[in-house]
Amino acid sequence: MKHLLLIGSFLIFAGFVAGQELNCNIQLNSDQIQGTNKSVFNTLQKSMTEFVNNRKWTEMTYANNERIECNMTIIVKKVDGDAFTAEIQVQSRRPIYNTNYNSTLFNFKDNEFTFNYKEFDQLEINANTITSNLTAVLAYYSYLIIGYDQDSYSRLGGTGAFQAAEAIVNAAQGADLGKGWKAFDSSRNRYALINNLLDEAFKKYRNYFYEYHRMGLDEMTINVTNGRAKIAEGLPLLREANRARPSAIVISSFLDAKNDELINILSKASTQEKTDAVQILCDINPTYTQRYEQILK
Repeated sequence: MKHLLLIGSFLIFAGFVAGQELNCNIQLNSDQIQGTNKSVFNTLQKSMTEFVNNRKWTEMTYANNERIECNMTIIVKKVDGDAFTAEIQVQSRRPIYNTNYNSTLFNFKDNEFTFNYKEFDQLEINANTITSNLTAVLAYYSYLIIGYDQDSYSRLGGTGAFQAAEAIVNAAQGADLGKGWKAFDSSRNRYALINNLLDEAFKKYRNYFYEYHRMGLDEMTINVTNGRAKIAEGLPLLREANRARPSAIVISSFLDAKNDELINILSKASTQEKTDAVQILCDINPTYTQRYEQILK
């Protein structure tokens, strides 16, 4: 744990300098809240946007056109004084080589987002003494976005960012910041997701994640058949990982991001590729069977 916290501290304290990684559109929806001073929501949205986008999260330098495009949508459900109850939807995407197409890398909804905030509070974070669930959650998802992006460009390239996210999980557990951080609260929370991503059992999945994007999608501009075949031939790895850890959040999260894309790509595959893909996808995610069967039409 000490090693992980040192990694997290080093990255987090990179602070506000040039070469930031994220270009995040943060939207805060307070439509469900009545009779509250709406200016606090505007101030909060601005502060969160600055916290995520103006901070340099890693040692890497990104040009402006290389910054990762992403969204965080926060829906406030309840406000009681300074205590907010909300949910957050996080999405990120990356461009595909030599096209105008952007592929969704990460799509995750977190229903357990509670935090305290007073208007004009400064949003700060210290990896060793995390006290704010608001900044802890924002930092955690910032690192996940960076990790997914780096994994899509190089094999296991996002490990450092994922370790930084894990360090935040560990620190948040010690600070008892609320739901979402602990092992046994849920199989679909922040702890479960980062635990999957750094689990040796999912290393093959992460390698496939790289191949899906670099050898699959990026290759399709050069050779559509080869790129599509690379995507199709890796699907058994998803099934293997899912069978080893049934209903693993990292696999269901991948499909949440990729379902429509997979259906579109595989619909143009060979008959055998289509049949094999539908069988595998339905086995992994039977609730989506009707959609997957569109591949065969």
